[in-house]
Amino acid sequence: MKPAIQLISERISQAIQKATGQNVPAIVTGATDSKFGDYQSNNALALAKQLKANPRQLAEKIIAQLQIDDICQKPEIAGAGFINLRLKPDFVVKNLREIVSDKDRLGIEKTNKSETVVVDFSGPNIAKEMHVGHLRSTIIGDCIRKLRKCQNHNPLWQNHFGDWGTNFGMVILGLWHMCMAKKHGEPLYYHTELDKFKGYAENKEKRDELCRQILKRHEIDWLEDSEDKDNPGDGEIDFHPFLKELQQSAKDYQDYIWREFLVVYQFINALEDSATGIGLMIQTRDGLKRYESLSSHVTYMLQRNDKIKDEQEWMAWNFIRKLTLKHCNEIYKMLGIDFDENTELRGESFYNDMLPDVVNELRQKKDSHGNPLAVESEGAICVFPEGFKTKDDKPMPFIIQKTDGAYLYATFDLAAIRYRVNELKADEIIYVTDARQKQHFEMLFAVAEMAGWVKDTKLVHITFGSVLGEDGKPLKTRSGENVKLKELLDEAVKRAKAVVQEKNPELPDNEKENIAQSVGIGAVKYADYSNNRTSDYIFSYDKMLAMDGNTAPYMQYAYARIKSIGRKGQEKGIDVEKELKGIKDIYLNEPTEFELAKQLIRYSEAFNTAIADFKPNFLTAYLYELAQKFSAFYNACPVLDADSKIRPSRLLLCDLTAKIIRHGLENLLGIKTIERM
Repeated sequence: MKPAIQLISERISQAIQKATGQNVPAIVTGATDSKFGDYQSNNALALAKQLKANPRQLAEKIIAQLQIDDICQKPEIAGAGFINLRLKPDFVVKNLREIVSDKDRLGIEKTNKSETVVVDFSGPNIAKEMHVGHLRSTIIGDCIRKLRKCQNHNPLWQNHFGDWGTNFGMVILGLWHMCMAKKHGEPLYYHTELDKFKGYAENKEKRDELCRQILKRHEIDWLEDSEDKDNPGDGEIDFHPFLKELQQSAKDYQDYIWREFLVVYQFINALEDSATGIGLMIQTRDGLKRYESLSSHVTYMLQRNDKIKDEQEWMAWNFIRKLTLKHCNEIYKMLGIDFDENTELRGESFYNDMLPDVVNELRQKKDSHGNPLAVESEGAICVFPEGFKTKDDKPMPFIIQKTDGAYLYATFDLAAIRYRVNELKADEIIYVTDARQKQHFEMLFAVAEMAGWVKDTKLVHITFGSVLGEDGKPLKTRSGENVKLKELLDEAVKRAKAVVQEKNPELPDNEKENIAQSVGIGAVKYADYSNNRTSDYIFSYDKMLAMDGNTAPYMQYAYARIKSIGRKGQEKGIDVEKELKGIKDIYLNEPTEFELAKQLIRYSEAFNTAIADFKPNFLTAYLYELAQKFSAFYNACPVLDADSKIRPSRLLLCDLTAKIIRHGLENLLGIKTIERM
C-alpha cells in the first residue's frame, strides 16, 4: 500500500511535467496546521524563481493539470503559491480497509528486493562494564535492525566486541596481580596501591617510583618467567593453578572475581600510565626488547598466536572474555535485545588470522597511478586515501600496521569489511557509533573502495550525539566516571516500581514487577529515540517516567487504556471480536473520527521517514500524535455506548490504534506494551 504522500507526490510531479515541461520531484510535506489541509506543496514557489514566473499563476497551471480527485478534494492555493490538499473520506476509508487486511504489516510496504544488511552496533570491550556511552549505539542499532527487517530485508547483527589489542595485555596483567595479591594475603595490595596512585595524581616522581617498585616486586619476575622445568617460575607455581581454579569456580565466586577485576583493571591502568615512557627493557623469550608498556609485551605474545607456549595467557583471556560477555548479556536481556554469540558476536579476535592478508593485499594492490595502496611510512604500514589532510596540510595516513608489527582498529575494521562482503554477502553495511569516529569511518570506507572490496556493497555510518546530565555536560558519576549502564537501567526500573506502587498498590507483586520492568526500561529507550539521534540530550528520570507528554509511560498507558475498552465491552455483554469481524461500513462523520483515521493511514509514511535517515524520533512523534488524536476521538465519540450501527466502526478505529501503537513500540522500537497499568 503506497502512502498518501507518495501518491500525491507522483501526481504533482506528473502535473508539473505537463504544465512546465520540467521533470522535477514534487516537494510535498504534511501541513503544519490542519486549517491548511492535510498536505502542502511549495513546488510552484521553487520553480517560479527558476522559470521567472509568478508563483500563484504557476500553481494554478499545475493544479489545472493535476489529476488527484480520487485522493483529495479540490486543491487550494494559499499565500504566494502554496498548494494545499485535503484527503477525501472515501480514500481514507479505502486505506483503512487495506490496513485491516494487512494485519501483520499495517500498511507498511515490503521492499521489492530483499537484501542482506549487516548492522554493526554496540561493541563493548573486554574486561569493562557497559556504560552509558554504549546505550545509544546499542538501542539505535537494534532499532535500525528492526526497521530493515520490517522492510523485508535480512538484517544481520555483527557485534564488533573489543576483545583484542593492548587491552588483552591489561586483562592478563590484572589477573596476574589478583593471583599475586591472593598469594600475599589480605589486604589485597592492588587496592592499597591504587589508592596511592590516586593520591599521587599531581606528583609524577612518586607515581614513577611506585611503578618501579611494583614492577620489581611482581611483573618483571613474571615476564622473565623461567622455562626450566627444574626451576619453574611463578607462572607454573601460582598463575596456572589460579587460572584453573577460576575456570572451575562456582558462579558466586566468579561474580566476586568480576567485581574485584574491575578494581584491579583500574590499578593496571594507573600502572601502565606510569610505566609508559620510563625506558623499560624486558627480557622476553625472543631476547631483550623495549616496549611502550607491559601490556604491549603480553599483547605481542598473544598476537603471535602461539597457544602452546602462551597457554596461561590464553587461559586468562578466555576466562575474562566469557565473564565480560556474561555481564553484557545481562544488559542485552534487560534491553530486550536477543543476542546469539555463535553468529552475531564477531569480536576483533575473530579477524586476527585475517590481518596479515589484509596488509599484504593492500601492499600488492595498485592505485590509478600504479603505486601500491599501502606503503611504509616512518616504519609503519599506511594507506593515504585522497582528500584527507593533517593540520599541517600533509596527506593523512590510515595506519594498518605499527612499527612494532602490531595491528590497529583500522586493520580489524578492514578485515571485517572483507569478511562481511565475501562471506556474509552483505549488500549494505551500517555502522552505528558516536560522531567522534566520523573521520575514521570516512577513511575506512575510502580505503575499502580503493581496494575494490565494496563494488556492490553500500557502506553507511550512522552517528549520534551524547547523553548529558542535568548540568548539560556528558553524564558522569560524582567521581567523574562513566555511569554504568546496568545501574542506570536498574534505577529506572526502581523508580518505575515506586510509581506503580503508588498508583496501583492492590496489584500482585509479580505484576508490579513486570510493569516496572516494562515501564522503566521502555522509558529509557523511548526517551533516547524521541530525541534526534544526531543531537545531544539531557537524561532525566523525572521527564522520561512522566505519565504525560511524549514518553514511554504515556504511550504504554494509551495502549492499556484502549485495550480496556474490549474488557469493558465484555462486561456490558458486547462481543467486540464478533462486531469487528462482521464490520461492513466505516463511518467517519465526526471530525475527531476523521482526524484519527487520517493519522492511522499515515503509519507507513512515518515508517518511511524514519528509515530514510535512520531517525526513530519520527516514529515516536507519529505514535505520540496518534495517541493524542485517539484521546480526542474517545472523549468526543462514545464507543461502547454508541448506536449499534456505528459502534463496530468506532471499535475498528480503537482496534487499529492499539495495533499500530503495539507494532510501533514492540516491533520497531523494542519497547514492551502493557495490557493494564
